[in-house]
Amino acid sequence: MGCTVSTKPDLYSQNGDADPYKKKKVAPVDSRLPLTARQKFQITKSWKGIARNMENTGKSMFMRLFQSNIELKNMFTGFEEFDDLEDMRESQQLENHASLVMYTIDEAIASIDDIDFVVELLGKIGRTHTRTDFNPQLFWRIEQPFLSAVKETLEDRYTKNIEEIYKITFRFIVDALIDGVVAGVNERKAEAEAEAEAKAEAEDEQDNEMMKKTMHNGDKEDNCIESSKQKDITVIASTKQR
Repeated sequence: MGCTVSTKPDLYSQNGDADPYKKKKVAPVDSRLPLTARQKFQITKSWKGIARNMENTGKSMFMRLFQSNIELKNMFTGFEEFDDLEDMRESQQLENHASLVMYTIDEAIASIDDIDFVVELLGKIGRTHTRTDFNPQLFWRIEQPFLSAVKETLEDRYTKNIEEIYKITFRFIVDALIDGVVAGVNERKAEAEAEAEAKAEAEDEQDNEMMKKTMHNGDKEDNCIESSKQKDITVIASTKQR
């Protein structure tokens, strides 16, 4: 969906009463992951409740997204044909896209012990959103619909502590997606510049070749003229001798 995120709340560094694990905080296993070992355990355990009902959670997330951001609907292929959101709810298009997004999140959380893999996975997905009209900041629009859908699925298991951990995890995922978009845009820009440079060099080379041919033809023409002059001189000299 270089870009920087400056408006999102900073929950990566928790302090005071906002940190439910303040007295028992464990250092993160990987510095790139903004979760403690305890929080990582909590999210993987909690996510099992979502994994058993991913399709409905995903649909709920997208319905909430479009209800509050109807202008985003037409950015999704196949969604523009639905004027009524309720008609979209049971559509194959919504099911397919909701499943795609939820399985991506599922893969990221299930693989959270391997941050290299998670960052690479999310980066690749971010790179698929590098079309020129896509603003990667739009990823943040799905945060609240995602949290609300998770809360709906988990019901009373969705405590304040769990909500906080889901917020941190979601923002980590979105940051990685945005990094992927930015990297993809920069790669495309570099490729376009390289192609333009190669084209310019090829055109310069072609111009140089044409110039060489022109000069060569000019030399040949000069030689022909000189040769003709020599023949004329020889003929005149021969005539005088006669």
